[in-house]
Amino acid sequence: MNRQAYETDLSNISWELLAPLIPPEKRGGRHRSVEMREVLNAIFYVLRSGCAWRLLPHDFLAWQTVYGYFSRWRTCGLWEQLNTALREAVREQEERAAEPTAAVMDSQSVKTTAIAGERGYDGAKLVTGRKRHLLVDVLGLVLKGVVTAANVPERAGAKLLLAAAFAQGFTELALIWADGGYSGQEFADWVLEHYGWLVEIVKRSDTATGFVVLPRRWVVERTFGWLSRCRRLSKDYEVLTTTSEAWIYASMVQLMLQRLARNPVVYL
Repeated sequence: MNRQAYETDLSNISWELLAPLIPPEKRGGRHRSVEMREVLNAIFYVLRSGCAWRLLPHDFLAWQTVYGYFSRWRTCGLWEQLNTALREAVREQEERAAEPTAAVMDSQSVKTTAIAGERGYDGAKLVTGRKRHLLVDVLGLVLKGVVTAANVPERAGAKLLLAAAFAQGFTELALIWADGGYSGQEFADWVLEHYGWLVEIVKRSDTATGFVVLPRRWVVERTFGWLSRCRRLSKDYEVLTTTSEAWIYASMVQLMLQRLARNPVVYL
């Protein structure tokens, strides 16, 4: 790396953790001429700074090269795979089993920009844009993320989210906490019938006033707070919802690398 370092650059320990998870170059054809560490440094710079791809500083690799890798890794599901591997490592660091037994579910509506793409109006939040549906473990680490138009109701979005989570194979999961937007016996029965998971609603007290920290629900709210540190996620700037989902996983990858790097033991 022949440039001045940015705050978002991978540390040596973070790169040691991540390097084994990056796919090797394909056999045949031209060999790679770029350093994968620099590709990731540029992607994490875009994520944290929120800049457009074409505005990537010139001391990085060409923006077309960086975007090409980000796009291919989105298509092949690598960002989610990295999220899974690092989440299991963080859970091990916290002396927990790799597979969670309980999770927390919630959604967040965010504005979109003038860029084309799927969007809708959330009448409850008065937001025109998209809705991020997240399922996180008790540490706040993302198990699954799905992005839809903002007019998709919570329970409809939850069905998409839980179907995707079930397909990923969380065999130990048994209990999901959620807020009042997911209440209703019909929805709880549907989840139990299809996936065998119990849904427990954590409601705000009718007598509560002002801000109140609610048991379990605060965990996923903190995760949304983590995501908001990344300016690329301050709004939804993407044409494709799959790109939005990839950025969520990339944000968690960056966060978990920093957490793991505080401990010099290489888990992966």
